[in-house]
Amino acid sequence: MTEAVESGRDTRVHVRAPGKINVYLGVGEVMADGYHEVATAYQAVSLYEEVYASESSDFTVSFRGPVDCSGLPTDETNLALRAARLLATHTAYAGGVRLEIEKHVPIAGGMGGGSADAAAALVACDALWGTSVPREELHELAALLGADVPFALAGGTAIGTGRGEELSPALARGTFHWVLALPDAQLSTPAVYGELDRHRERHRAELAPKLAPSVDPAVLQALRAGDPRQLAEVLANDLQAAAIHLAPELAPVLETGERAGALAGLVSGSGPTVAFLAEDGDGALELQIALSASGLRALRVTGPVHGARVVG
Repeated sequence: MTEAVESGRDTRVHVRAPGKINVYLGVGEVMADGYHEVATAYQAVSLYEEVYASESSDFTVSFRGPVDCSGLPTDETNLALRAARLLATHTAYAGGVRLEIEKHVPIAGGMGGGSADAAAALVACDALWGTSVPREELHELAALLGADVPFALAGGTAIGTGRGEELSPALARGTFHWVLALPDAQLSTPAVYGELDRHRERHRAELAPKLAPSVDPAVLQALRAGDPRQLAEVLANDLQAAAIHLAPELAPVLETGERAGALAGLVSGSGPTVAFLAEDGDGALELQIALSASGLRALRVTGPVHGARVVG
């Protein structure tokens, strides 16, 4: 592997990886490994993390971009660095990498930005180092890093089960138009799952026993049909109530978007990003303008898009 470093290959690789929306998220009970069993329908959307990898003798990461990155770790706990080190160990690569990440996906926003960074780091380092790891092996490594990392690698539209890392591609026709409302709050994924557990415990007598979760077949039908109105009827997220309980300001955001013409809205993943589904591109533009006029940061995105890929 060290010969590849000295062979004069391109010394900088650029990889783009998408954020995601959970158009459906069912949450089951806690499994033996401490994670919850989930069934989710992921859609990768056109809000990307840009990751640049350069040759180095050690492992470093830095951040820039329109997102406030001041609180992000740059030590060995950083998920992108963990991905690079995991690939180096897996391939017996002797060098390191310098990762520069331009962040656009909200931090702790429920859109899988950190997972996108990790997926991009795997692809970038594999290309930079010339390790040529088969895609199936990259997916296995991705699953060791986090539940959403395999999907950031795959992109498109997919059903995730287990912790979310067991993927099955799902057919989605056409293009879906989304508007993302980005509240200032940040929500920790473990905190939101913990709040869901507490809610279920408090109301265990009234709630039906939670069976193994599965994605509503109507969601798959709507995606196959490419019909935003049909999909709007079946958007669902078991974490939404817990996220709103921890960040009550999300409730008026949902109301504002639906009053402004969204077909439907939901908290994405563990939040606090709120994703609104629009009829088409014109509807998304009108919705973005309305949300911005109400004082919210709002972005238009489309999906599905491809997963982590080398650019250029």
